[in-house]
Amino acid sequence: MVKLKPAKGDIHTATPAAAQKILAILEETYPAACVTLDFKNPFQLLIATILAAQCTDERVNQVTKGLFKRYATPKAFAETDPIGLEEAIRSTGFYRNKTKSIIGCCKKLVEEFGGQVPQTMEELITLPGVWRKTANIVLSNALGITAGIAVDTHVMRVANRLSLAQSDKPDEIEQQLCRIVPKEKWTPLTHLLVFHGRAVCIAKRPACPRCPVRHLCPWPDKTA
Repeated sequence: MVKLKPAKGDIHTATPAAAQKILAILEETYPAACVTLDFKNPFQLLIATILAAQCTDERVNQVTKGLFKRYATPKAFAETDPIGLEEAIRSTGFYRNKTKSIIGCCKKLVEEFGGQVPQTMEELITLPGVWRKTANIVLSNALGITAGIAVDTHVMRVANRLSLAQSDKPDEIEQQLCRIVPKEKWTPLTHLLVFHGRAVCIAKRPACPRCPVRHLCPWPDKTA
């Protein structure tokens, strides 16, 4: 569970009422918003999320389709030859760092958690390659535990543009979002902002004219 800290200074983020209006419109616009990584259990989602860093979910799903047949358990990953794993995940980018994280993560799962994915934020973030974003994704989508809000690049960008948050730091954005959005909406919020960020509020050329929440968006650089 995220522990809310006192707000710093005068942070002009949206009010809970404004956030609810935005959320309601996005829910109507993206009724099927959900995690788009393929997985069958918490462990698979954990590995897929590590692989998804700076890589598309589509590419990760292509890789994990064969990867999880080759490495079915934490023990299999922990004992594998790093060179073989590097080659298997090469197309996801940053494959050397990801290989190091995955093997380290799985060794710790085997040695300290009996080969099981822990079910608390505090334990998950002790695993190599796992930060709050990854932990939140696994907890909420694979274990049904709401501990916070997963903040990726899409969530960061869209939340800032809509003034739902004002920061370039994921932890601060999570804190600010948790203040104005009810806990039962934390997981859906992540999916909605991600879907909106992919479809409309993209980084370089946002499609502002067809944005369903344009009238609620204070971003000064909206395109005509």
